[in-house]
Amino acid sequence: MEARRQENYRCVSGQRQLVRGACVSQQQDSKPDMEPRFELDTLPRPLSVTSLTSPGQGSKLRVAYQGVPGAYSEAAACKAYPNCEAVPCEQFDSAFQAVELWLVDRAVLPIENSLGGSIHRNYDLLLRHRLHIVGEVQFPVNHCLLGLPGVKTEELKRVLSHSQALAQCEQTLSKLGVTREAVDDTAGAAQARHPFYLEDAGAVASARAAQIYGLDVLAEGIQDDSDNITRFLMLARDPVIPRNDRPFKTSVVFTLEEGPGVLFKALAVFALRDINLTKIESRPQRKKPLRIVDDSNTGVAKYFDYLFYIDFQASMADPRAQNALGHLQEIAPFMRVLGCYPMDTGS
Repeated sequence: MEARRQENYRCVSGQRQLVRGACVSQQQDSKPDMEPRFELDTLPRPLSVTSLTSPGQGSKLRVAYQGVPGAYSEAAACKAYPNCEAVPCEQFDSAFQAVELWLVDRAVLPIENSLGGSIHRNYDLLLRHRLHIVGEVQFPVNHCLLGLPGVKTEELKRVLSHSQALAQCEQTLSKLGVTREAVDDTAGAAQARHPFYLEDAGAVASARAAQIYGLDVLAEGIQDDSDNITRFLMLARDPVIPRNDRPFKTSVVFTLEEGPGVLFKALAVFALRDINLTKIESRPQRKKPLRIVDDSNTGVAKYFDYLFYIDFQASMADPRAQNALGHLQEIAPFMRVLGCYPMDTGS
């Protein structure tokens, strides 16, 4: 296993420049410039599913995130693991696979946003892959309006960004009267601005993205709600050891048989032991989305089959949690612990 780790721990070809120093603070360039403030050719190319074949090297902790340099996910990865080497990935799937293939040590991926809600894709991937949740980090999102140096806000005709970011800045963008164009991620919008030098197009992204891609910050904090926070999960190949000396959270997924009150019974195993639930999410089962029931009173009925994801405030080292999950197993045909990890109690 160690030999495999050594072999697969080398960087993907051309990835050795993966945002060196991405986790340290960057100073803003005060002089307007039509050229990016970073050499774009030296920025890392995001890993894709097809590129997850070349091994990496180095002793620095390598953390995968989805997006390109300057993305909020990159900043969250650096908050979770200061002084890490942040590794961009094209898709969420690529980040999961990068950890599984030993190309990186960890992945930091979004799971829910205070305005946009849950990121359903990552819930599905948590079940599909065998990684463990080893931590969480809450990251405040501060959207900025970016444009080419010298361009004024009133000159913008259209704005590019991720669809959620555009929705979160609805009021500001409506006042500007601009056309909105959705792209894969916020930093990708800033990156896309540079090659074309479209003076009438702006981007909604982070201040760091402006610094990287040579854009000016025309306005900061343009989101409709200032309390815009995204919760990220920290994923690893191995679980952390549960403890009782600090607040822990446990995440599980389970299924239930059809019947009256079954969900109530499942949730009651936590209430009976005074365990606080912090999140509940349901997702349809992909392989078996429908269940057909022949009821003699009502005839044939079709029900959706669901997976239930639950987060609760207790460590697996706590007998209450152990007993609750033992009780849940008596009710649920399928149950899996996705992780037991320290809570992010910081601001």
